[in-house]
Amino acid sequence: MKTNQILKIGTPAVMVGCDVLPPEPSPKLTSISLSDPTLRPKVVPPSSSPPKRVAEFWNVPATITPNNFVYKSLSNWAFNTAIGCSHGCGFCYVPSASTNKQAPALKKYGVDDPDADWGNYVLVRPWDEKKFRASLRKAEATPEGELKPDGNRAVMYCSTTDPYQVIRGGDSSESRDLNDAARYLVTRSLELIRDESTLNIRILTRGPLARLDFDLMRSFGDRLTFGMSLPTLRNDLARIYEPSAPAPSQRLATLRAAANAGLNIYVAIAPTYPECDADDLRVTLEAVAALRPITVFHEPINIRAENVARIEGHAKTLGLRVKTDVFATADTWRGYALDSLRTVERLADEVGLRERLHLWPDASLGSKGARLASPDPERYSAWLNHWWTRRSEWPSRNGDPVCRDYERSHWGDEIA
Repeated sequence: MKTNQILKIGTPAVMVGCDVLPPEPSPKLTSISLSDPTLRPKVVPPSSSPPKRVAEFWNVPATITPNNFVYKSLSNWAFNTAIGCSHGCGFCYVPSASTNKQAPALKKYGVDDPDADWGNYVLVRPWDEKKFRASLRKAEATPEGELKPDGNRAVMYCSTTDPYQVIRGGDSSESRDLNDAARYLVTRSLELIRDESTLNIRILTRGPLARLDFDLMRSFGDRLTFGMSLPTLRNDLARIYEPSAPAPSQRLATLRAAANAGLNIYVAIAPTYPECDADDLRVTLEAVAALRPITVFHEPINIRAENVARIEGHAKTLGLRVKTDVFATADTWRGYALDSLRTVERLADEVGLRERLHLWPDASLGSKGARLASPDPERYSAWLNHWWTRRSEWPSRNGDPVCRDYERSHWGDEIA
């Protein structure tokens, strides 16, 4: 395949599990209400023509690079197999935080707007074993004193894309080449990390194709954890917020298979949606608890106005409603976010996940205004700092108790 060829794909499809289904009809929706009409973001109607899709090879090889996670306790490095992602999650932070910085280079590939086109382009990084090995040696030689301890000396697959996504090229041959190349990036790099370093691995994916590598992952022993993002078990909600990602039911089945294969698993119940009420969260947490994960992460969704508009527009094409009023102002979002965090904390206690729960409160919840809005700012600040400094479990440390450095009673309304 020529490296500068732009692959234009026809009608977009919806990924359910590993099957590609045609888009469904678009029944008319009467309205989607917001708490303040003056703050309603513009809803962009779906285009009459299908979006241009770009599937190609990027010009920079895949290597291990330091990451800049704050308050996540996921990893110290990342290995990203591609620029872009076929899942097209409407809430994704990557376009604004990462790919927008490469807009001039992406334009040469036919990507006009990295943010608006998110989900419609995947540029697979080439494999250069010499450069990869150099990055591996550099990471391995990094003194632990220079690393954030909450990173567990781990390399994350992946932080800006999905290592087990399905890449759709212009025809079957091109799709096969791209998917084979992406798969080789994952398998060969994992083999080298296993055999030539002492680094740990954290896999985070939405893709059931990960099953193909369970034997390889198991060969790492306690050096590898496998996780999936599972905000809800409702496939209908996922079709709105994660339109081209495999269905939650497929992800749960993959997590079960991983646990049965003897892998150390974790789950990111993140980001949960405004429609995920206490009943929905309980169902998800109960299913996750049955898997006996080493860690359960959680955070509520936090998206910008243009992404709200995009999600609203997609929901409209499906004839569905979404609760976007929580995004109307900073105060309404903060109230929603704290309620979600508090609810998950309470439910985790009830389903037996208390010692494995790891909340991800957004940094904005620590603003001066947010702290002063709490009836007990001191206790609220201690709660935030606990989660922000918490180090997530790693398999070899499972026997250690999880430190709770704040009063472990339920918040209660007076804290929120």
